[in-house]
Amino acid sequence: MKQNSFSAVLVAVLMGALAARAQDPVKVDPKHYSVVFENDAVRVLRIHYAPGEKSVMHSHPDAVIVFLEDQKAKMIHPDGKSEEVSGKKGDAVFSPAGAHLPENIGSGPIEVILVELKKPATK
Repeated sequence: MKQNSFSAVLVAVLMGALAARAQDPVKVDPKHYSVVFENDAVRVLRIHYAPGEKSVMHSHPDAVIVFLEDQKAKMIHPDGKSEEVSGKKGDAVFSPAGAHLPENIGSGPIEVILVELKKPATK
């Protein structure tokens, strides 16, 4: 009986983790994410966080990030590990697909244009 209970808990945890990864930020956090353009190839999001604000766990496909302000954020990953990331106004960087929970740990706003690629980037 213990093995069946453990298996059921493990399946529930894994299903929860998969659901968290599949969360669309526009649906789960419309305060911070809005769609400004979409077609068959890309979806362009405008992202805004005031200092100290954070989101919920969500995911993005491969994307290009364009920083509209200097910023500093903490990204918490589904496994519980976190990292600090920063961006400089005017920079653009590639971001591989993945899930995270962002938090603005800087003194100014996070202002980003995120271009989500609907087809995985070619390597």
